[in-house]
Amino acid sequence: MNYAAAIDTALQRLHDEGRYRTFIDIERRKGHFPHATWNRPDGSQQEIAVWCGNDYLGMGQHPVVLDAMHQALDATGAGSGGTRNISGTTVYHKALEAELADLHGKEAALVFTSAYIANDATLSTLPRLFPGLIIYSDALNHASMIEGVRRNGGAKRIFRHNDVAHLRELMEADDPAAPKLIAFESIYSMDGDFGPIAAICDLADEFNALTYIDEVHAVGMYGPRGAGVCERDGLMDRIDIINGTLAKAYGVMGGYIAAGAKLCDAIRSYAPGFIFTTSLPPAVAAGAAASVRHLKSDQSLRDKQQEHARILKMRLKALGLPIIDHGSHIVPVHVGDPVHCKLISDMLLERFGIYVQPINFPTVPRGTERLRFTPSPVHTPRMIDGLVRAMDSLWSHCALNRAELSA
Repeated sequence: MNYAAAIDTALQRLHDEGRYRTFIDIERRKGHFPHATWNRPDGSQQEIAVWCGNDYLGMGQHPVVLDAMHQALDATGAGSGGTRNISGTTVYHKALEAELADLHGKEAALVFTSAYIANDATLSTLPRLFPGLIIYSDALNHASMIEGVRRNGGAKRIFRHNDVAHLRELMEADDPAAPKLIAFESIYSMDGDFGPIAAICDLADEFNALTYIDEVHAVGMYGPRGAGVCERDGLMDRIDIINGTLAKAYGVMGGYIAAGAKLCDAIRSYAPGFIFTTSLPPAVAAGAAASVRHLKSDQSLRDKQQEHARILKMRLKALGLPIIDHGSHIVPVHVGDPVHCKLISDMLLERFGIYVQPINFPTVPRGTERLRFTPSPVHTPRMIDGLVRAMDSLWSHCALNRAELSA
């Protein structure tokens, strides 16, 4: 086999489909987020505003977080020194898990190196704990959930997105005595729509199923203490396993599950993705714990972020742009073509210093390519105004000059 030719063919396919992804080399500057410096391919630099980051609340720059990380770094050094089982469990990891368990009102929490690993490791391990387990998974679940369900070797059923009636049909067709688990999300990040949490919990009660929810795009953002949509809606006690991240609203790195103490102990003891992975650096764990603790009481950041999201959606809608609005903090603008989506993204960056990455397949289905804006509390009204004016100018240009853009 000509291995080099095979690689060339695979990469060329992405180019031909207009979905080859380019890294934008940026330098975040302490104290100036969402401003950053773009290191252009020609070696020059350009000041830009980041509009597509997942640091939803700007906590990656917050003094409380940075101070905690500095103190832990000075006290312990850089790395953790091992896996959680072999010298990699520190007081910082235990403190972080205690903060997370308290946040979600659960007996325990278990920290992983990312929410992707937390989903994959947990969902792929559960059938070892519950032989014969059937997992019912929403069709639009995150890739990490899909991979965990795929790898577990057990039975799986895929229900149409947010379709509780279809979920019921699938559950009714299975053995009533079989162990069951429903895996879904609270906020689906590409459209910004909410999962029907209460209705799914009702089905779980009826069919004696466990519930597993991904709150990655909601933790820190919703609820009086930032525990997510389940907290906002008073449903945390009806969820058996909550997955969350420390890398979005909390502004640091890592992922976790929160659940009963025995279940967390079993995942800790059986999941290879936990057992054989070096633990987070203590400084990262300390920063994450400080962020979680701070956002339990700082409602002002959540309120400001929601306000900016509402304003941006309202103004883009007023221009007639195809906004996908389900009432969450996520602001997707539908483009529907990978080539045009990238061209608009490139023009926003080069002409206006606005960085928003194009979202295309396989992150979203073909034909639903979009620009996904994530306003934060530190995006100023002037920056919002600049973005709206740029989109107005650029969208009109694109509508009139499709042939030019495709040339």
